[in-house]
Amino acid sequence: MNRPALITCLAVLPALASSPTAWEMNNYRDFIAGRLTGLSLTRDGKLTLAPKLETVFDSGQPVIWSVAAAPDGAVYIGTGHRGRVFRIEKSGQASLIWTAEQPEVFALAVDAKGALYAATSPGGRIYRIENGKASEYFATGAKYIWSLAFAPDGALYAGTGDQGRVYRITEAGKGEVYYETGQSHVTSMAFDAQGRLLAGTEPNGIIYRITGKDKAFVLYDAALPEVRSLVPAADGTVYAAALGGSMGRRALGGVQSLQGVPGSVSVSTTTATVTVEASEAQSGIDIKPKPEAAKPQPAQAAVAGAAATVETSGVEKAAIYRINTDNTVETLWSSKEENVYDLLVHGDDIVFSTDGQGRIYRLGTDRRASLIAQTNEGEAIRLLASPNGILAATGDLGKLYRLGPGLGASGTFESPVHDSNTVARWGRLSWRGDAPDGTRLVLRTRTGNSARPDKTWSEWSAPLTNAAGSPILSPNARYVQWQAEFTGPASLEGVTLAYLPQNTPPVVRSIVVTSQLSSVTAAARAAAAQTQPTASYTLTVTDTPDAAPAPTAGTSTQPVTRPAAEQLQIAWQADDPDGDRLAYSLYFRGEDEREWKLLKSNLSENSYAIDSDSLADGRYYFRVVASDAPANPPSTARTAELVSAPTLIDHTPPVVTAGPPSRSGSHVEIEIDAVDAASPLRHAEYSVDAGPWVPMEPVEGILDSPREHFVLKLDGIAPGEHLVVVRALDSANNAGLAKVVVR
Repeated sequence: MNRPALITCLAVLPALASSPTAWEMNNYRDFIAGRLTGLSLTRDGKLTLAPKLETVFDSGQPVIWSVAAAPDGAVYIGTGHRGRVFRIEKSGQASLIWTAEQPEVFALAVDAKGALYAATSPGGRIYRIENGKASEYFATGAKYIWSLAFAPDGALYAGTGDQGRVYRITEAGKGEVYYETGQSHVTSMAFDAQGRLLAGTEPNGIIYRITGKDKAFVLYDAALPEVRSLVPAADGTVYAAALGGSMGRRALGGVQSLQGVPGSVSVSTTTATVTVEASEAQSGIDIKPKPEAAKPQPAQAAVAGAAATVETSGVEKAAIYRINTDNTVETLWSSKEENVYDLLVHGDDIVFSTDGQGRIYRLGTDRRASLIAQTNEGEAIRLLASPNGILAATGDLGKLYRLGPGLGASGTFESPVHDSNTVARWGRLSWRGDAPDGTRLVLRTRTGNSARPDKTWSEWSAPLTNAAGSPILSPNARYVQWQAEFTGPASLEGVTLAYLPQNTPPVVRSIVVTSQLSSVTAAARAAAAQTQPTASYTLTVTDTPDAAPAPTAGTSTQPVTRPAAEQLQIAWQADDPDGDRLAYSLYFRGEDEREWKLLKSNLSENSYAIDSDSLADGRYYFRVVASDAPANPPSTARTAELVSAPTLIDHTPPVVTAGPPSRSGSHVEIEIDAVDAASPLRHAEYSVDAGPWVPMEPVEGILDSPREHFVLKLDGIAPGEHLVVVRALDSANNAGLAKVVVR
């Protein structure tokens, strides 16, 4: 009986320690991050069995660059980096038919008579291989040959680099430059339904339609640097795959590249565009290269095969375009994560391959791409339609796969590794999907404490078959991974793994103690001003019957008051790795004391202020204890603490005494002593007649002790009376003053 397994998913909760947390995978982006073997993934996020994928041939080489079909159903492949050409018969039997002197065979083509042509690089030579013998057919003089294509009239065309030329070869040794694109490389070629040559280029991503020698029309100027594949359809539509959305593009997929391979090569920083001019001397359109600062160019690769280090964030790396018969262009698919390497038209669908673990996608008429197979190689470089299914040639390693018309019998999905950030207690694993009668869908887990699964991880657990939730049997650990095994046409749409993270203690990072004035509102100040009397009155009471004399109004002295009392502000920084809400307790202890005294407990703020007068002069330590008890049961709550550096409390200003002035003409000397009981003196200065403060230094030259002696020398004192005020400040910025009147 058909029994769909449905569950109610847990919401992904904030990572609060000792609170259940759920790791969910339930959409396309979640599942595409895993490893698929024998499975397909729909755009709706459903895992199902994939078409049968079988290995047709393992070349033993790092990469298969090119494929071509023979008239008898055999397939040729060209490899790198040892320049080998193999023939694979319909039966699957393979044989090495030729080894080139050059390391790369980037392109293959078969003529109407079944003869094979192989383009080798570097050196830009084309060889004709027939009956097991190879002979040089044409030397282009170019450094690379990227593409070969036969025209309906039997002529062979070659797209080259690094001068971006198209050659037309009519017979052995006879050929000519047919068109110069002004680009660096001609990376792809094909003939459309009307027999016109299409050429895709790099680094400006221009697609040309070449109608004759030196005659072309720019069919499309893509936003991406390299046009990798061109596929004309019978109705006149042209499909194109372009890649290279990064400023420094990595070598073709992950394989070691030859210096000069488009996508990783160093190219001229002079770009080229084209101008279209009507030619009076000839029919058609004349395209002439014109240097211009155009699109961003690929950065030079310092080491062949090295991955690029500069990526343009948020820019498409690849796209598939459809060029309609009226020359309008539509973008059918684009990606910021994967490069597309090849495509083909398969019925009403487009099939294309990428470098995302050698994936093969199907793009339907609804423009929704579904992953139909994953080779788990570095990249799927070439696709070829065959009577028995689609062939895919890969790099890193160089293998030839066949995607059959029927479904495979089984498949597996391996999730990415999930990090719970701390050792976790595992709960239940539940899933949503469909396992009809005759099919089997089981899930397993494994755990470990290293970021990547290795021999220190646990073995895969026993099968978890209850969709509504099975207890996870793997050991408690920080990292977890699950695997799904499909037998028959089962499907999987979502998986939820529940766990309880171990509570991590909070961290107190710093404590800062500062002094400040307590806030006094303007209203309080105004109220205080209104209560001050404007005059002072005295009432005299006598023991005689005489009437008291009338009171006499006097003039009161106006005191200058401090605006506010001084406070000590204790502030700290603390956080919790689990994001828990914290509560704080604040303690203090004098330098000569043994026990901590509690100032305040259960604080939710990260600061606390006290009246500075509540602590006498001396050195004090402050201790902050942070607890995550507000977010955890008492049995699992954790604490952390930090003790501040010693803090000097100094309320007492220095005592400043000045001796009598000694005068000689306009020269005056005053001896001054300053003493502080709690801290060293840090600054001393004087002012004459309430003028600006002038620094002064002690007799010994350095102001660094609690007791200092000064000799103040004043020259050019004008006749008359003068007020000299001396001020000394200690380490706590307390000021002591003395005044001297000089007459």
